[in-house]
Amino acid sequence: MSSILSKIKFGTQTGGRPPAAVELSPEGVLAASLPGPGQPPVYAFQPFAAGLLKPGIADANLAAPDTVASGIRTALGHVSPRTRAVTLILPDTAIRIFLLDFDSLPSRATEVDPVLRFRLRKMVPFDVEHAGISYQTLTETKTECRVLVAVIPGPILAEYEAAVQSAGYEPGAVLPCSLAAQAAIDSMEAVLIANLSSLALTTTISNGQDLLLYRTLELPHEPHARLEEVQRDIAVASAYFEDKLGLRPHRLYYAGNGDADEFARWLNDPELSVLDLAPRPETGVATALGNVSVAAVAGALAGVA
Repeated sequence: MSSILSKIKFGTQTGGRPPAAVELSPEGVLAASLPGPGQPPVYAFQPFAAGLLKPGIADANLAAPDTVASGIRTALGHVSPRTRAVTLILPDTAIRIFLLDFDSLPSRATEVDPVLRFRLRKMVPFDVEHAGISYQTLTETKTECRVLVAVIPGPILAEYEAAVQSAGYEPGAVLPCSLAAQAAIDSMEAVLIANLSSLALTTTISNGQDLLLYRTLELPHEPHARLEEVQRDIAVASAYFEDKLGLRPHRLYYAGNGDADEFARWLNDPELSVLDLAPRPETGVATALGNVSVAAVAGALAGVA
């Protein structure tokens, strides 16, 4: 089982991941790879038919695994990855993320795992003992330890990994979409990010090496209700930013379907400047990219040689 949260750091460039990444979403497969050291990524997108991928934690996510595998193979074929190992990026609604506080944690990783699983038993509606789980220590002192934990139902992770393997590749790392996108911005300053998909909005606040907020809200389908939920959730995140950091955010970085200008019109907040977290590439595009953001794949490749 692949490692979730593969060395995600906030505000720094990181290495250690494969030089190729593939993001799966209801819209399709977005692939990216680094042709060589120091070279910019090459991108390709393979669309999915409606209903082929339904991300969640309750039921099987892939309606036709062979078709998904074919899409992965096609998209990665366009970008010619240097290795068979790829970073697999999954929709936020397929993974649960928690920020947990402890007095302390054991020094050995093998002893941390059962502690986390015990804590999570009453926090998720699925079998924790057989779930994929990974963690990263955010802050640690002599009296407290703050940990970022990702957990995904075992069968859900297995079906995504199997699709990658059926395509002829290996999932060298697994990342939730919004955490992958975090690495696309290299800043030690406090940052507010919104990631909008067709199903959900994830808001995050990072401050240097610390993650202050991670919240995924599934959205209604009705357009007006959807707009109201998005505006409300951004207002809540902005208020949390001000409460924790003592100042109102003036910039919001956007990663998701559409672009920053469109999202700014949705928010209609003149005090909040909306910027693309990862602007759409002008070069290295092997296919049309549709309406999807490249932020998550760009983040997954940040710092990779």
